[in-house]
Amino acid sequence: MKTRTTMLKMLALLVMVLHLMSCGGKKDYKAVMHDPLLYCKTVKKLNDVVLENNFPPMIATRNYAYANIAAYEVIAAGDPTHYQSLSGQIKHLPPMPKPADTSLVDFPLAAMLAFTKVGNAVTFPEGSLMGYYDELLEKADSLGMPSAIVDGTRAYADTISAAIMAWSKTDNYAQTRSSTRYTVNNDEGRWIPTPPMYAQAMEPHWMEIRTLVLDSASVCKAHQPPPYNMRDTGSIYFKAAMEVKMVGDSLTDEQKHIADFWDDNPFKMNVSGHVMFATKKFSPPGHWMNIVGIAAQKAGADFNTTVTGYAKTAITLFDAFISCWEGKYSYNSIRPETVINQVIDPEWRPYIQTPPFPSFPSGHGTASAAAAEAMTSVFGDKLRFTDTSLLEFGIANREITSFRDAAAEAAMSRLYGGIHFRFDNEMGAESGRRIGEMVVSRLKMKK
Repeated sequence: MKTRTTMLKMLALLVMVLHLMSCGGKKDYKAVMHDPLLYCKTVKKLNDVVLENNFPPMIATRNYAYANIAAYEVIAAGDPTHYQSLSGQIKHLPPMPKPADTSLVDFPLAAMLAFTKVGNAVTFPEGSLMGYYDELLEKADSLGMPSAIVDGTRAYADTISAAIMAWSKTDNYAQTRSSTRYTVNNDEGRWIPTPPMYAQAMEPHWMEIRTLVLDSASVCKAHQPPPYNMRDTGSIYFKAAMEVKMVGDSLTDEQKHIADFWDDNPFKMNVSGHVMFATKKFSPPGHWMNIVGIAAQKAGADFNTTVTGYAKTAITLFDAFISCWEGKYSYNSIRPETVINQVIDPEWRPYIQTPPFPSFPSGHGTASAAAAEAMTSVFGDKLRFTDTSLLEFGIANREITSFRDAAAEAAMSRLYGGIHFRFDNEMGAESGRRIGEMVVSRLKMKK
């Protein structure tokens, strides 16, 4: 009898332990899968794929925009009290599918799955992210997420992914893959390829891609730059060219750090004697995606706010590059390196490598100013943080006092680097600010 009683007690204890483990497992999966840091890591996975495949900045914005929009649509469906869909707010986005049973969907996991699947579909080689997609599902299962919720979550994420991908294919990207190339000629002041790669002009038809929020590529286009004039030493243009050379010839260590930190060249060709080799870094939009993650963590943002921050910034960057490219290939402005080599010093080289597209307006100046407005609208204008984005490339951190200050520094870095005139940066930043303000004023995300 005593033995039977003891066995019954042990059985009851075992049942209680198993129950506690089950409850603990449920708490564990939510603690891990609902952690906004996991979403930041998910975005970084896409950022790494973009880096490894040498996507230029404008194409990178397309990767980030569609993937983050997919994630945002999931969290908007999961929390309609506080968030609203972008359908009807951005160009041609149809109503998004709703889950049949919200109790069978874990929305944070669904957001990451949708992000990963869309990000995978718009990158090359396709399939680069599907291993991570499977890892997310395995992680949820191993932490005790009920199988019915795992299945329901995956099914809903896949419906959102399919809807976003179908919509993305109407943005004119495929059509621009076969567009005509840029025509190089000897017109005075017109852009021509620069050393050491002498690469052809990059994406001369990017302004034909469908914008998301802006009415057109030209609505916030940078104003006309100063006319090319290297004959008059008193002209704005001549003085600007001399400034690039003089600044480049006397850079301080701080100016070099700023130029290196914001260089963000996704494909730099290094030449040493007869040896040529490439090195990679994040492009400007990739750098700003990293900053969103750092800022979200510093601000203590929850999962949904973090996704919103990424989505709004990615949308803004996407439109900013379309607008900027409208300016670049309308004005077709020559690079400082070419001007200085032709008129002042044929041996002069900039501190960082000149990218293969026209000079005016500055892409980094435009995109950074636009991104700063989007991020300020989500995280506020007084957030101070340390930008650690470049540590993996051996470049020391920089202290950021505000998103707008970071954007101003990014624009100025192009003068220090010797690849832009001051007016490229300042007028680009002014255009970017207008783009950011327009996106912020038009997008209604958090209720």
